[in-house]
Formats: sequence, structure tokens, C-alpha cells
Amino acid sequence: MIPADDEHWMRRAIALAQSSVGMTGDNPAVGCVIVKNGVSVGEAATAQNGRLHAEEHALDQAGEHARNAVVYITLEPCGERSSGAPSCSQRLVEACVGRVIIACEDASVLAAGRGLHRLGQAKIAVQLGVLRDEAAALYKAYRPRR
Repeated sequence: MIPADDEHWMRRAIALAQSSVGMTGDNPAVGCVIVKNGVSVGEAATAQNGRLHAEEHALDQAGEHARNAVVYITLEPCGERSSGAPSCSQRLVEACVGRVIIACEDASVLAAGRGLHRLGQAKIAVQLGVLRDEAAALYKAYRPRR
């Protein structure tokens, strides 16, 4: 049973991701919502052509409010960036978020468990699979680099 708040905020993340489908180049359309004390303090979708990632933009909006917040993401945060910039999982660790709830794993070689591993190493609680089936529909056409 998914807690009502988790379902609500993940549905918001899915709606954000849906708003950028077809506009993110080779990157998947991802939605991210950062919630502190029951209020959204940052939310975003992957930007046009895949720059910025949803998590980056949402973290920038949230600023210090991200500390100990709950983060809802439609797709596993990247563990590496092809550009060499800090990965989304690294940014989440540096922001000291409290918990990360993820709908779907990412098949990309730049993610594929690396983001989850980094969050786990930092002792950040992670829950995987919340509204997975709904979010997975966003990634049917996504063909990650192998």
C-alpha cells in the first residue's frame, strides 16, 4: 500500500515529466518534486534537449529547503554525467536530502544502479517502484546509450 502523500507527489512528478516528453533530445523526460513539511519546495521536468536534468533544476529551486526533504523522481537519478558535471545522485547527496522515492530504474549505462548505489552509500533512504507502471509508460520510447 502506497501512502497517499507519496502517491500524490509521485503523480505530480509524472505530470511534470509528461510535459517534457518529446523535447529532451536523447535524454528521458524525468519529473522531480522536492517536498518539505508537506509543501513542494522545488519541482521540475527535464529541460529542452536534456539540459538541465529535472533533479538539478528542482534542487536549485529548493536551495537549503532540500535538506532532509523527500524527493520524488520518475526515473533513477544519474550516477554519472557524460559532460563531467556532478551527477544528479551526487547533487542529492550534497543537498543532504532525507529520503528519495523513485518510480523506475534507468537502463542507461550512465545510471543503471549507480545513482541508487551512491544514495545508499550516503545512507539516504530510497524507495523504488512507487507508481512504476504509470511512470514506465514515459520510457517506452527511451533508448539509452549502451
